Amino acid sequence: MSDLETPHARETVMLLGAGERSHELASAFQRLGAHVVTVDAATDASSLTAAIDEAAPRYVVVDAESVPTDTLIAVAERDGVEVFPTPRAARLALDGEGLRRLAADELGLPTAPFWFAGSVEELTAVAQHAGFPLVVKPLAAAPGEGESVLVRPEDVEPAWRSAVAGGKLSMQRVLAETVVEVDAEVTLLTVRTTGPAGPTVSFCEPIGHRQTGGEALEAWQPQQLSATALDSAKSIAARIVNSLGGRGVFAVEVLVRGDEVYFSDVRPRLQDAGLVTLRSQRLSQFELHARAVLGLPVDTIMISPGAVEVTRAQDGAAAPAPGDLRVVLADALAVAESDVRVFPDAEGTLGLSLATAPDPIVARDRARRVAAALRKLWVAG
Repeated sequence: MSDLETPHARETVMLLGAGERSHELASAFQRLGAHVVTVDAATDASSLTAAIDEAAPRYVVVDAESVPTDTLIAVAERDGVEVFPTPRAARLALDGEGLRRLAADELGLPTAPFWFAGSVEELTAVAQHAGFPLVVKPLAAAPGEGESVLVRPEDVEPAWRSAVAGGKLSMQRVLAETVVEVDAEVTLLTVRTTGPAGPTVSFCEPIGHRQTGGEALEAWQPQQLSATALDSAKSIAARIVNSLGGRGVFAVEVLVRGDEVYFSDVRPRLQDAGLVTLRSQRLSQFELHARAVLGLPVDTIMISPGAVEVTRAQDGAAAPAPGDLRVVLADALAVAESDVRVFPDAEGTLGLSLATAPDPIVARDRARRVAAALRKLWVAG
């Protein structure tokens, strides 16, 4: 545990998370006058409880996947302590089955047809009933992790193994859903906070995204949607976020085909696709999250179309020499309206290639050029 600031008469925020993203969030809280205490490893219930007892925080903010939900529930029941996301939202974020049933069965949100399977045999039966192609994914995983598409019966067993092995938790159960031909996969950052009249929900401009191969993620803002599709996406996001409750930024994932919008997922914490807001918005996703948690006013104004490419160093990549780093950065930053961030991450070295432009197409092209230069750092030595 580390103290990031000497407390005076300020409210304490305990941040459960590690890495550069959590550091950026901690800085956002500090700029708003909060005293921030970070806990890097939050998987042990007794250690976490002891750390909370010692720090006596006003707010506990989770920016990690694996945190003991029972501990969060116990803390949330204490007087004078608020936990974000709420324990219910944190639990559902790791329970793909419960989340999908909440969305489809309880809230009536439109989704692709889906089924759950607890064995290869059950998945085979689902495939025979639903037909091909069929997407199979873990119940709790990062976007795309452990996911595969069944196109023939021989794919069932490999897809089962991939989904079971790819999840963040050891679950012998998977989600299967019909493949929906879509125009865009969209993240709608939805900010839930509390005003004088009660809870309020606001939305950032839609963020389009795609995996560019390997660990690379490309995201851009805004993703153009029809007025009908945008209204539907906002309605879906508001309903699921209000059901989960709490305050902060929620990353609502939807699939868009023309005017049709399908709910896919919601994550009650910051996501890599939202990193584009570091340059595209007046307030980044980190600043919005900090304001919302503290109960302060927010605005989701986009100041410029932007794009980001998120890349990780290849396994075995050599650390660049200082001179090489300067040459690569100079090449990357020669692109108009560009920015880069290179920092160590829990899974290796992470690079952000950011760019803005008068329209998202040009911003994406610029971000790709920045990323192409930056990837020279990832060449294995």
